[in-house]
Amino acid sequence: MIDPRAIIDPSARIGAGVSIGPWSVIDADVEVGDECVIDAHVIVRGPTRLGRGNRIYPFASLGDATPALAYGGEPTWLVVGDHNVFREGVTVHRGTEQDRGETTIGSHNLFMAYAHVAHDCVIGDHCTFANNASASGHVAVGDWAILGGYAGVPQFRSVGAHAMVAGMSLVLKDVPAFVTVAGHPARVVGLNREGLRRRGFGAEAVANLRAAYRLLYQSGLRTAQALERIEAMPDPEGQLAILTRSVQASRQGIARPRWGRDHDD
Repeated sequence: MIDPRAIIDPSARIGAGVSIGPWSVIDADVEVGDECVIDAHVIVRGPTRLGRGNRIYPFASLGDATPALAYGGEPTWLVVGDHNVFREGVTVHRGTEQDRGETTIGSHNLFMAYAHVAHDCVIGDHCTFANNASASGHVAVGDWAILGGYAGVPQFRSVGAHAMVAGMSLVLKDVPAFVTVAGHPARVVGLNREGLRRRGFGAEAVANLRAAYRLLYQSGLRTAQALERIEAMPDPEGQLAILTRSVQASRQGIARPRWGRDHDD
């Protein structure tokens, strides 16, 4: 299942059932997990670890060195989980010593054509990066988050779990979990109701999140006061804790509506 025209370093570790297409390059210090499918014209540089069942389409480049000027060629890592899909032209860079020394991608993510994940990012599970979506260095993206086409997240920002960044948006403030942002710069436009529906959130969970959302964005309370009220609410399934932690962890301040009230009535 490995095409003889592929260029594979003798030190690379290739798992069972792996398929590698012609003219792909698998570098030294690369580990490819079982049942990965690597198409033609793919480049995987090391040190990189790919988990099980990943699918990599033509002209993707994983594990190359970052172009960040602070990077001095030191050995750093890209670590990828299981069952991710990297479509055509996707680029993912390793970390830097100035941060974690590792770019980390979880499992079951979809990176559509020409998406980019820069150095030292931490991407959760079940995320979607639509075509040309880009996360700059040191960005954290929570589980089930979606970045629409051409969305951009500059360095040191975060996108919370179950959040939605609309296409062509520029994220200048951290995006709390469960909300939708849109625009340039990105502003909060409501709770990510469609994402909650698709993932089967129950009526009680959605109602709790809507109440918490109103406290955070529509009550006139300061953020700390709103979080105190939210933390006092019943939270049987833990979603409110995810929301509050995403706000408390913000380094850049959280995204807010353009006007005093948004459209989540």
